[in-house]
Amino acid sequence: MELFIQTLVNGLLQSGIYALVASGLALAVGVVGIVNFAHGEYLMIGAFLAWAASAMLGVDPLLALPIVALAVFGVGALTYRTTIRHVLLAPELNQMLLTFGVSILLQNLALMWMGGNTRSVTTPYQASSLSLGEISIGGPKAIAFAFAAGILAALYAVLYRTTLGRQMRAVAQNRRGAQLIGINVDRVYLIAFGVSCGLAAVAGTLAAVLLFASPTVGLVFALKAFAIIVMAGLGNLTGVLWASVVLGVSEALVQTYVPSGGGWSDAVFFLMIFLTLVWRSFRGAR
Repeated sequence: MELFIQTLVNGLLQSGIYALVASGLALAVGVVGIVNFAHGEYLMIGAFLAWAASAMLGVDPLLALPIVALAVFGVGALTYRTTIRHVLLAPELNQMLLTFGVSILLQNLALMWMGGNTRSVTTPYQASSLSLGEISIGGPKAIAFAFAAGILAALYAVLYRTTLGRQMRAVAQNRRGAQLIGINVDRVYLIAFGVSCGLAAVAGTLAAVLLFASPTVGLVFALKAFAIIVMAGLGNLTGVLWASVVLGVSEALVQTYVPSGGGWSDAVFFLMIFLTLVWRSFRGAR
């Protein structure tokens, strides 16, 4: 029983980062209306900035987190101004090809500047742990989950308690109607896309603390974020939370109870996507 509870706790803690990455992607899809295939690369930039803060400046990555988020928000805003805004009315294939090209560009720039090796972040609390009876919780995982939960709570407060959040939801529902009532849609798009990239960078900082930084670290998280937003429904920020928990716990259960579970964990979320799509198709046919 202790092993089962420990597995559930590990899955829940892992779901915090998944929810952070997927919320950013859902924001881009739901508000801006574009599927950003470069989302994982903004996570990668955040991971490298966190590593640089630790290795070069001696600053704890978590203390540097606000600066990292703002820096990548700026990179995302610049990306929107120079590329994304010009294809918003173009066919979806053009949009996907553009963001895929941005992904390739950012990944190869990282390979040129940083090389293909992984970079590890060392922190004083790296080996710390918390004990709750028979349950052991890694200190870094608990801290990362707390940061992720706090940032997600702040995001939802902004979306549902502020004027900017109401403008984002209005634009997501009806762009033309939002323009007619005086909302600056282009400004809302820029902020939403920048925040989307900033959330990915925050997740990248937490990933660097828990795992490592590398030019390809964003790929795995981006794939899982796509799985989550498909399960939740494209642009459904509320659904992202439960879908992230389902994915995190499912992965933990597979890794614990299935022989060679690490190799099967990737298959779990693809199976979940398939079942979700089948279920949605069944509901749509009724």
